[in-house]
Amino acid sequence: MQKERIFIAEDDTQAASDLFAILEDLGYKVVGSAISGESTVQMVGELKPDLVLLEIRLKGKMDSIVAAKQIHDNMDIPVVFISTQADTMTLQTAMLAQAYGFVLKPFNAGELKSDITMALFKHSMNRKLRESEERYALAVRAANDGIWDWNLQTNEIYYSIRWKEMLGFKDDQISNGTDEWFNRIHTDDQRIVQANLVSHLKGTSSHFECEYRIKHATGKYLWVLSCGMAVRDARNTPYRMAGSQSDITSRKIAELRLAHDAVHDPLTGLPNRVLFLDRLQNRLERIKRNPSDLFAVMFLDLDRFKVVNDSLGHGVGDQLLITIANRLMHCIRNEDTVSRLSGDEFAILLNSIPDINEALQIANRIKAQLKTTTMLGAVERFPTASIGIALFSEKYTKADELLRDADAAMYVAKAQGGNQYRIFDATMHTNAVELIRLEAELKRAVEREEWVIHYQPIVSLTTNKAVGAEALVRWNHPHRGLLYPKDFIHVAEETGAIIPIGEHVLRSACAQAKIWRNSRHPDFWVSINLSARQFQDIELTKKVASILSVTGLDSNGLHLEITENVAILDMEYTNNLLTELDRLGVQTSLDDFGTGYSSLSYLKQFPLKILKIDQSFIRDIQTNKKNESLIMAIIAMARSIGLEVVAEGVEKGEQLEFLRNQLCDNVQGYLLSHPVSASDMTRLLED
Repeated sequence: MQKERIFIAEDDTQAASDLFAILEDLGYKVVGSAISGESTVQMVGELKPDLVLLEIRLKGKMDSIVAAKQIHDNMDIPVVFISTQADTMTLQTAMLAQAYGFVLKPFNAGELKSDITMALFKHSMNRKLRESEERYALAVRAANDGIWDWNLQTNEIYYSIRWKEMLGFKDDQISNGTDEWFNRIHTDDQRIVQANLVSHLKGTSSHFECEYRIKHATGKYLWVLSCGMAVRDARNTPYRMAGSQSDITSRKIAELRLAHDAVHDPLTGLPNRVLFLDRLQNRLERIKRNPSDLFAVMFLDLDRFKVVNDSLGHGVGDQLLITIANRLMHCIRNEDTVSRLSGDEFAILLNSIPDINEALQIANRIKAQLKTTTMLGAVERFPTASIGIALFSEKYTKADELLRDADAAMYVAKAQGGNQYRIFDATMHTNAVELIRLEAELKRAVEREEWVIHYQPIVSLTTNKAVGAEALVRWNHPHRGLLYPKDFIHVAEETGAIIPIGEHVLRSACAQAKIWRNSRHPDFWVSINLSARQFQDIELTKKVASILSVTGLDSNGLHLEITENVAILDMEYTNNLLTELDRLGVQTSLDDFGTGYSSLSYLKQFPLKILKIDQSFIRDIQTNKKNESLIMAIIAMARSIGLEVVAEGVEKGEQLEFLRNQLCDNVQGYLLSHPVSASDMTRLLED
């Protein structure tokens, strides 16, 4: 986007220099500067900047107020005053000059950015509104407006037929009395109509013009614009006044709609970020008068929302967002505010709470409400959200600080698995900064392919030989050394970096498997985990086929693993994708079996080949008889429906013997080998 162009009018050279530097750092373009009112007006007229920052006590023959009014009135360029003080007189002076803002010195970059942004936004809105009014004025000239003619001496008014029709009356249904007009005016508007009329009749204003509501024959109120001018005698006493009445209801509704749309989300109708921050800032100001009146901010992010958009489409995603918005509204009180910030992010202002327990009760209410079954087309969905809570304390002075900390707490909740809430503490801000740094480093790592693949052998209990290996990614960080998935995969999932990482692992592992197959291990295969985002990629089968073709690996040399939670997101999609992979000759396995739904229906429905028993079951062999019975049942069930079984996490000889006795097909775990590099895996195969 083009940089906003700023002009500086400041006679203090050091202050001007400081302001110049801050503006450049904030991304604005400073197009010029001046030290007097005269030169400011001249240069602004030539340069046509987007905004002028003007010292309110500028030296020179033309003072700042005159300069500001000329710039505002003649050039339609917003002026924001800068000053070292903000006393009542100074602020009133700024308002008389129709300034768009007021910035105190010394400058704070954040406040300056906010003031400039709001000034440009307000000016843009005013310009749009003015243009709308000008267009309307042209239309009015061509319209058939109602005419009125008031005899001030007899106090009788002539109303044209169109004037009467505008209010829903026939010609003979309204007399010529003043009550026919003034008694129909909305009680809230009567004072302003009277004030404008008196002002013009006394000669204070050049003409009468007023917008107000007037009752229609149906009992509803119309918005009308009445304009008129008095005729005066030689003594300047008004004796007659005539004018017109226009129905401006449509324009008023449009203005209200425009004002509403500017601060509300078009999809859900909830307040948007601008309105939410405004209400939050107002709440911060109010607490100064009553410090004991506690409040809190919640930041919500839907868990796995991108999967819905990617698999079911944005239309279904929008349907889910509307449903979530309605459910959130049912969880709060009338005085609270729910806002949709962007995408799948929502914020809640709990306007007044006795203590943190009230916020926690509302968070639990939200969790329960969200988990209600939602039908998205033909797919059942159980939405969950990660929630961060920031409680007010005296350290907060700006709305975005509270929202930032609630956001940081939300990230902690999401990193810990989602579907939970966390209360902000100081360490979270540090972690959030670290997360931002990690995201940037992860982006560079994707570009430089800083990935290392380790392999953990999978051993047949029939031959006691390695028949395959699971490929596991590591990040060879240039400064922190070798990082394991737990240190970065959750960020990769959130940012979408998991897609290129997954494709790199797929290419590398397939190429390595081809090497092993060419060196006396013709039936060796590699097994690769698919992330949720990879699995939802509609081009996945094509990408797998392409990689197999490029690397020369036979399709039976590749196994792909998915988890139960991923498989059941969209049963029809999962079945279609697994069928495509099966036709390609790629075997698929269900990972971490036993930790999810463990449904027999989808085991029978999906074209799976392998079942991987989660290591949490293996860990309790010989200490938990129920687990042993479950393992025996899983192996027997898998064998009955033609599935191979792999047991993960074998670390003890007793576990291995138990699995051997139960006729488990394959095992992997630290007892046999830790994940090792490709070269070490080659040596293991040779040994």
